[in-house]
Amino acid sequence: MLNPADSGDFAKLREEIRQFVAERDWDQFHTPKNLSSALCVEAAELLEHFQWLPTGSGDELNPAKLQQVRHEMADVLVYLIRLADKLDVDLSAAVSEKMVLNRSKYPADKVRGDARKYSEYEDD
Repeated sequence: MLNPADSGDFAKLREEIRQFVAERDWDQFHTPKNLSSALCVEAAELLEHFQWLPTGSGDELNPAKLQQVRHEMADVLVYLIRLADKLDVDLSAAVSEKMVLNRSKYPADKVRGDARKYSEYEDD
């Protein structure tokens, strides 16, 4: 869980989301399974906006489409923060921990400019 003493953005968002959920008595529905499912659905809705674009770059989004993408991104983040809250996961610490692992799997001097998966570098 995010430290309640933390005044960071994740903590503020977590509290705002908790209040929203409490006002609607939705906590009963927010199991880790349901939140994970909702997170996947929202991520798919985000992807849908890029599905048929020639390259999928941001400059292919008009202002209205960009606003829709922003809202889908917000939905993804809300469900992720809610899931972390329910599982008592400190997202900031989890990201830092994962970056240590990623640095080990993808050393910059070995993978710079190459998008292969880490297991494909073992033979190089």
